Amino acid sequence: MKRGAVRRGSRRLVGGLRVRLVVTFVLVALVSAVTATALAYRDARTAVLQRTQNTAVNDLRERVAAVGAGLDLPPDQRSLSRFAAKVSEGLGARIVVARHQDLTAVSDAYADTEGRITAELRAAVRSGDGARFQRVQWRGDPYLVVGTPVTYADGDRRTSGLEVFVITDLRAERDDTAALLDSVRTGTVPVVVLAALLALLAAGTVLRPVRKLGRATRELAAGDLGSRVAVRGHDELADLARTFNETADALQASDAELRAQEAKARRFVADVSHELRTPLAAMTMVATVLEEDADQLPQDAAHAARTVGAETARLSRLVEDLMEISRFDAGAVRLDATVTDLADTVRASLALRGWTDRVSVELREGVRAVVDRRRIDVIVANLVGNALRHGAPPVTVTLAAPGGDRVTLEVADRGPGLPPEARERVFDRFYKADAARTRSAPEGGDRGGGGLGEDGSFGLDGFGQGGFGQGSGLGMAIALENARLHGGTIEVAEHPEGGAVFTLRLPLRHPEEEDA
Repeated sequence: MKRGAVRRGSRRLVGGLRVRLVVTFVLVALVSAVTATALAYRDARTAVLQRTQNTAVNDLRERVAAVGAGLDLPPDQRSLSRFAAKVSEGLGARIVVARHQDLTAVSDAYADTEGRITAELRAAVRSGDGARFQRVQWRGDPYLVVGTPVTYADGDRRTSGLEVFVITDLRAERDDTAALLDSVRTGTVPVVVLAALLALLAAGTVLRPVRKLGRATRELAAGDLGSRVAVRGHDELADLARTFNETADALQASDAELRAQEAKARRFVADVSHELRTPLAAMTMVATVLEEDADQLPQDAAHAARTVGAETARLSRLVEDLMEISRFDAGAVRLDATVTDLADTVRASLALRGWTDRVSVELREGVRAVVDRRRIDVIVANLVGNALRHGAPPVTVTLAAPGGDRVTLEVADRGPGLPPEARERVFDRFYKADAARTRSAPEGGDRGGGGLGEDGSFGLDGFGQGGFGQGSGLGMAIALENARLHGGTIEVAEHPEGGAVFTLRLPLRHPEEEDA
């Protein structure tokens, strides 16, 4: 699950970087295009309007100067209308309005000029400070209104009271600037698309080494210590790839060294255990003879004979347990699995060791599973033996099949229980628990476990593959390995009423049998 999380995190990283890079490129291009469009529109609109305004002012001045010389002041309505018409003739389609005191003349008799010539413009023109102009909106359309006072030509520039206004339609200029804006806006789309394509190209160039590095990292996490990435260039990504390769080299070297040391240690334990079997067999025979004649020996000699027999038996179990652990480590253990009635197996294991009267059983009948009967016997012997030696009565063994496809075997006692730190390490090899949980050896059983001393130095899991008594410290580790070999596990917990509960969980069928 962790490997999948790393893989998904790497994909999100690469995908996130690509998305952020593309979005950044597009945003920069879009902001640049919008800014350029706004500036171009503003400058174009200002230039067009400035040109129109200057043209309108100059044309009005020239026409007023040309036509005004023949106008008699003060004018009447007829002469004022004729004056407005002559001024308009030289200004094209523009509307000319001439005003003198209460008289008003318009070059286009049908034009509505009241809404286009504002009071502010009239006041500015009436002040006599030269031509004035104003842009106005009338009925939704833009217009430029230019006004100028007519002065006498006697040199003192006195105003004559005659005011001339010209109204210029700006709809053509508005359409031109709008067309320019549309063309610039239309050009923004290919700019953004081009920016996105460039971003994708840049993302591929930048993220391709990242993807390769992520792939190599996942392979390294999956156990392929030979995974490397190609180093190209001298940039930061190349430095990162080079660092990854150096780290992988160091990790591979350390792993090889550790594997070699582990193999040596495993061979050493196996060789020592094997070499000890022959002298231990001879020692066991001698110890057995001494124990049989112990009643005929003096008290001290009898005690020594029994002690030698007990320690020799313990050493033999330790050697057997070490050899069993070595076989597990070497992967040389195989199941001799057959369809087995688990309730019968549990009862037989308890009866073999004389524990039937000391253990309460609640066994569900008819629970059959494909298991190795001998290895189930080892598990039961270790779990029940530990409960009897380190716990307190009543010791109960419960067999159930709660899920239909799995079976559970619980071994519970009412002893002092296990502290949390002991529960975490109870299956460690040679782990020694607090001596407060230690009790005397159970009575009865085979001869392999009788006559043990009380030095308090034995481990929590005081039972090896058979028998009982002061253990090697490997029994619980062997029990867990046997459970895992069946596709199961062993869990330890605190009993609600005090004591410890060890729970063996097994599939009703071994995974290899199910695949078959």
